[in-house]
Amino acid sequence: MNFGALIIGDEILRGKRTDRHFAKMVELLAARGLRLAWVEYRGDDREALTAVLRRTFASGDIVFCFGGIGSTPDDHTRQAAAAALGVELVLHPEAACLIEAAMQRRYGRPANAQQLQMGEFPQGAELIPNAYNGIPGFSIRDHHFMPGFPVMAHPMAEWVLDHRYAHLHHSMPERELSIYVYGIPESAATPLMIEVERRYSGVKVFSLPHVGDGGVRRHIELGVRGDPAQVEAAMRMLREGVLALGATYDEHAPARA
Repeated sequence: MNFGALIIGDEILRGKRTDRHFAKMVELLAARGLRLAWVEYRGDDREALTAVLRRTFASGDIVFCFGGIGSTPDDHTRQAAAAALGVELVLHPEAACLIEAAMQRRYGRPANAQQLQMGEFPQGAELIPNAYNGIPGFSIRDHHFMPGFPVMAHPMAEWVLDHRYAHLHHSMPERELSIYVYGIPESAATPLMIEVERRYSGVKVFSLPHVGDGGVRRHIELGVRGDPAQVEAAMRMLREGVLALGATYDEHAPARA
């Protein structure tokens, strides 16, 4: 199963806020021996979100969705999720109790109708606890919907990983090795990269060229990642191939001049 992240909000696409979810999901997954397969950014457009969610629900991926589950007019994620699944949006009774309790703590009064809308989820949804303010997110069909606020969303995502997917932890073993290559352009190394992947089907070769700005010598970081059983041999082939091309390499990143 692939892990994906759907990050929602006009404020991110317009540059009013900087996304912090992508980097955090990479970190949370890596700590559990897992990795992110894809990330998408979308604005607050209900029809567009419905189309995206219809596709991701059909994919079978595990998807973490951040943003748009509030009750203001620019929040469309709850409605889009229900539409994508073809189910009704209903007030979850436990969510209603949690929202009532949160409003009592915060304002000393019952929740109003608009606030209770934050507990309206697609029929069949389960709750994700929110330790920050008590107002839950929801899960349905391996999709997990959380607020856009990192202080709330990131502990919620961690809770989901540990309570729903503990059986997957460390089930995607991967190792990565790389070298820093000098004296050849990236194009010269391309046939070698193709041959390494052909011979070692369990690894991917990557190339990260550096143009030589910022006082760093021009180079290419060339490496392999994937099946730990194949990485060493693939890296050996890469090192030998680089030397055969007349290049030099170092095992450590170049220092700034």
